[in-house]
Amino acid sequence: MPAKNTMISIKGLTKDFGPFRAVDNISFDVKKGEVLGFLGPNGAGKSTTMKMVTGYLPISDGEASVCGFNVEDHPLEVKTKIGYLPEGAPLYGDMTTKGFLNFIAEIRGFSGDLRTKKVQSAIEKLQLMSVMNQPIDTLSKGFKRRVGFAQAILHDPDVLILDEPTDGLDPNQKHQVRELILNMAKKKAIVISTHILEEVEAVCTRAVIIAAGKIVFDDTPAKLKKHSSSGTLDDVFRELTQVN
Repeated sequence: MPAKNTMISIKGLTKDFGPFRAVDNISFDVKKGEVLGFLGPNGAGKSTTMKMVTGYLPISDGEASVCGFNVEDHPLEVKTKIGYLPEGAPLYGDMTTKGFLNFIAEIRGFSGDLRTKKVQSAIEKLQLMSVMNQPIDTLSKGFKRRVGFAQAILHDPDVLILDEPTDGLDPNQKHQVRELILNMAKKKAIVISTHILEEVEAVCTRAVIIAAGKIVFDDTPAKLKKHSSSGTLDDVFRELTQVN
């Protein structure tokens, strides 16, 4: 049985695409208050793992649970507990920022004053006031990313799974988003995929590295940095892949 404060539990998780094994029997837990950096080179299995945990891809073998709900047995309950920012978050480009967030709030079951409050809170947290009446198609990549982040936190989920949350953001916007993650971290379990070592050091309490579908590192960001002579994650990946 997972510990009481375990929010995500992954046991022997495996994903096959025909003869190709993208994720190979991985296991780890994420507890409340943890910000887990989930890292790996391109094609390592990061996004595939995230999609299985969130219910967007079927699991080939093993199991995953979120807040005590098995992903395969209780998919709707799992989705109410998760805020998910996928890579290249799908947005309805003809909607305005505010219109899209109102739509998401309605899908999440909010109405009336509560829906208005939830949308306004998300807009303020991601500093979207200047573009809230602008069609999403006309926004910069950074603003689109922040709109995607806003929909992920709108329902105040217990678990956040964020794939490259600061992709396309300028340095000031990155700082704002990292501060937001830190502010939310105490009450949630957060999983972040990133290629930026600085981001891992700034917000993560733990780092897990996956390579060729297998976990090759699970420890603190401080110990992770010791594997990098150049200060880049690519350097870390090369060293750990050679070691393992």
